[in-house]
Amino acid sequence: MRPVHTALAVLVAAVWGFNFVVIEIGLDHFPPLLLSALRFLVAALPAVFFVGRPKVAWKWVLGVGAALGIAKFGLLFTGMDAGMPAGLSSLVLQIQAVFTAVLAAVVLRERPGRVRVTGMAVALAGIAVAAVDGGTSGPVLGFTLVVAAAACWGVSNVLTRKASPPDALNFMVWVCTVPVLPLFGLSLLLEGPERDLAALRALDWSGVGVIAYVAWISTVFGFGAWGYLLRRYPASSVAPFSLLVPVFGMSSAALVLGEQVSGLRWVAAVLLVGGVALTSLAPARSRAGTAAGTAAGTAAVSAQSRPAAAGASPAR
Repeated sequence: MRPVHTALAVLVAAVWGFNFVVIEIGLDHFPPLLLSALRFLVAALPAVFFVGRPKVAWKWVLGVGAALGIAKFGLLFTGMDAGMPAGLSSLVLQIQAVFTAVLAAVVLRERPGRVRVTGMAVALAGIAVAAVDGGTSGPVLGFTLVVAAAACWGVSNVLTRKASPPDALNFMVWVCTVPVLPLFGLSLLLEGPERDLAALRALDWSGVGVIAYVAWISTVFGFGAWGYLLRRYPASSVAPFSLLVPVFGMSSAALVLGEQVSGLRWVAAVLLVGGVALTSLAPARSRAGTAAGTAAGTAAVSAQSRPAAAGASPAR
């Protein structure tokens, strides 16, 4: 990769990592489901009027929108609101690579090789260490919700693979339209109209900045830049940069929020990031002959799409 594009990939990872800190701040202003709904609303509008019609079947837009937008981010935001630290959330969420590999083996018939299986085992060991650390410093419910969010992210990755959108940005903008009304409805039902109205009435420049960051910088810029890199370079060259997301997430949470990073958490980080690297980048044998490099790139994109992507970043 050219140096300028390497710098862009690192910048996207930093944007996605810092996104966890911004969401933590946003949860002081909004209930979690309302914040998630506002994020997707602002990310989708007015972009949806400029990207053209969806270039894949509506079933894929609706499926990824439900799995990624409603389930993954609803659970993630709620888990963080329940006390899961921002830095630890950015780390634990990367277990999505294991869920993606398992689901791909079942649904796409991609048989994982020895290296990938080893990576899954190492990543799971990292989650076990993170669970021990989280159990001594945070609520079990929040940890469980973030792991569940990672599982939903894995579902959305496999659905994105099946959809194979020719235009990643077009696809993600339309995906962002799907969760808006369901999340607003869930917020009214579970968080209550009084709490939602109070948050909106108390909206200040800090709250506006949070929404602008998670919608436009993390989602639109992050996913657009990631898609641009994937169009210019092989997925196997771009995808590894997503492994920097928890590094930036944990370090920015420590610097900005004052989160303590224990020795156990560093051990969990090494195991989880190393295991995810092996799981995401090792080739998977597919009966259809699909290369795993493409899988890793697509998973990273849809995951961080906060896309988001890739989008997910991969990725809030």
